Amino acid sequence: MYLVRHGAADPFGELTDIGQWQSELLGRRLAALPIDAVWHSPLPRAVRCAQIVGRHLPHAGVREAAELIDHVPHVPDDAPPAWAAFFDGYDAEEAAAGARLADALTDRFARPATSETHEVLVTHAYQVAWLIRHALDAPPVRWLGLNCGNTALTAIEYRDGMAPTVLLYNDMGHLPIDLRWTGFGSGTRP
Repeated sequence: MYLVRHGAADPFGELTDIGQWQSELLGRRLAALPIDAVWHSPLPRAVRCAQIVGRHLPHAGVREAAELIDHVPHVPDDAPPAWAAFFDGYDAEEAAAGARLADALTDRFARPATSETHEVLVTHAYQVAWLIRHALDAPPVRWLGLNCGNTALTAIEYRDGMAPTVLLYNDMGHLPIDLRWTGFGSGTRP
């Protein structure tokens, strides 16, 4: 399973020119792999990214998966101090709805397939973090701080009888330096 946060987007949720170019470069990178399907969130920034990537994968169907929608997957009872303001105002009903969506996401995608498949999931930062946390069998609160850049590539391998293997996390090797680290706050980056 290849996880991708959509390309850089504007405040209205549409891919910017940079986001479209990031998506193009990601598609070129994935073209050498035996991709069977590209799944995307229903939100416009993920749909457009998946369409661009899909042009490089003519044998892979590009389809929507509601489970990939952007949402907060887990609201901790005691949020870390740095995150307290972020979670302020979430009520029990919203937290439960997020948990149900997170369960649906892992139930559908975080499992071995009946035959070897290579699927790309074009989604959002929180969903990539949640699936990484799940693959590592880390506590639910550990999704916090697992950030990923726009069109960064993460890969998880699922095999019967084995724990998931994280093969790549946040790999931006297909992007030139000026297109890396978009989607993060300001700060020094390697």
